[in-house]
Amino acid sequence: MVLSRIVGTGSAVPDRVLTNFDLEKTVDTTDEWITTRTGIKERRVAAEDEFTSLFATRAAERALEMAGLTPMDLDLIIVATVTPDFPFPATACLVQNNLKATKAVAFDISAACSGFLFGLTMANSHIQAGMARRALVIGAETLTRITDWTDRNSCVLFGDGAGAVILEGREGENGVLATRIHSDGSYWELLHQPACGSRNPASARVLDEKMTFIKMQGNEVFKLAVRAMEDAANEVLAVKGLQTADIDLFIPHQANKRIIDAIGKRLGLEKDRVYVNLDRFGNTSAASIPIALDEANRLGRVKEGDILLLDSFGGGLTWASVLMRW
Repeated sequence: MVLSRIVGTGSAVPDRVLTNFDLEKTVDTTDEWITTRTGIKERRVAAEDEFTSLFATRAAERALEMAGLTPMDLDLIIVATVTPDFPFPATACLVQNNLKATKAVAFDISAACSGFLFGLTMANSHIQAGMARRALVIGAETLTRITDWTDRNSCVLFGDGAGAVILEGREGENGVLATRIHSDGSYWELLHQPACGSRNPASARVLDEKMTFIKMQGNEVFKLAVRAMEDAANEVLAVKGLQTADIDLFIPHQANKRIIDAIGKRLGLEKDRVYVNLDRFGNTSAASIPIALDEANRLGRVKEGDILLLDSFGGGLTWASVLMRW
């Protein structure tokens, strides 16, 4: 049986670290308030001359190096992002050009924080259908570009960075075992960016009303996220007849420590089986799971044969889960 196996991981984040103590100087908040409510201690912030495609490219290069492949070995490049360099062309095309991966088809997808798992699902489908042998899937964001730094409730949450994986079709039992993706557009207003699209194009009013920034109804998102991520996790496990006891490592979207703790408790997972790096990177949306996966991989937290469960929830609303054997 041919499965889509991850043969390389990579990540890239800005050098600049913005701590909670730094935020205390610019907005009415405290380190204790942020830590208690989110679990975040610091986040990375892109410099003026750094952008989504830059971090995406760096993460891709590291994944290729680990895999022992060249850009010309790639058949497909998918970038998941809600903060592309431009409305068009796709950031994936910029990454393709940066890498000189001229044989690869390249496109972006937008599924907010679930984007990477949506991309992983699409790449897996391409491999299973024989349309690609090797795929590069990237989650990349510069969320601080669309963060309202005067809003004490939201400015503490977000960070920048990118994570990438190389998927390759290989015979054997290791690889992607099952995926599930979901959407419910009736909740779109709970988490969105009002401007920069055709509904609210650039104007003085858009700037005055801060419509270019992320708008979020945090309490409602929290309740929906916990339930949806629990359901997605159980659903993908059921596909393969597995139980939560079979999971060696759970890597959830890094949005809020309280959400992660709630899901872990509902699934009956001990803390040592739940990977968390939210405290150091904040919420990086589509980049959060691949950054955490690369970190866990390089730290030796996963070994061949381990069962991994990836789980996400984001604006749209969207939610997704991926089950794999490493």
